[in-house]
Amino acid sequence: MKKIFFYLSLSLMILNISCLSKNRKTAYLQSKDTISGKVIAVHDGDTYDLLVQGNEKLSVRMEGIDAPERGMPFYQVSKRHLSSLCSGKQVTLKITGTDNYGRALGFTYLEDGRELGQEMIKAGLAWHYKKYNSDTALANFEKEARRLKKGLWLDKNPKAPWEVRRLRRQGVSAKDSFNISPH
Repeated sequence: MKKIFFYLSLSLMILNISCLSKNRKTAYLQSKDTISGKVIAVHDGDTYDLLVQGNEKLSVRMEGIDAPERGMPFYQVSKRHLSSLCSGKQVTLKITGTDNYGRALGFTYLEDGRELGQEMIKAGLAWHYKKYNSDTALANFEKEARRLKKGLWLDKNPKAPWEVRRLRRQGVSAKDSFNISPH
């Protein structure tokens, strides 16, 4: 019984620390409009880690785009392209909020002024995430990449990441989700 109580207490303490850490980061982000730092890791074509002042690591989800998920066609190409654009470089993040996972949301600018989301869409390696963003520039960049059949637009009917996530929630495997025709 003592062991159960000990492990239950330990679990609650870890959960509490985790929640406090997430709330602290959210409050920190809400107090900032922009933040600069060095990109230290790229997770996929729309998510990276930023090392900011005080050696704080911040996970960033790029606003306005959705890139291929792990297991999807063009996942590796998209991830490598984002990495080639920003890994190890100083960037400025214009913060727009936080997502459900506590990641910072925002537009990321390279030192030369280019915005990473726009660059990913122009290369045909991400979709404009219209459900959460109405930026006409992003929409136009996507139309142009489609027209030129760049990147993932080489596929006749590429499946968007949000559609693949929806199918996965319904229990369809990643591999099978690419063989289902869209409605």
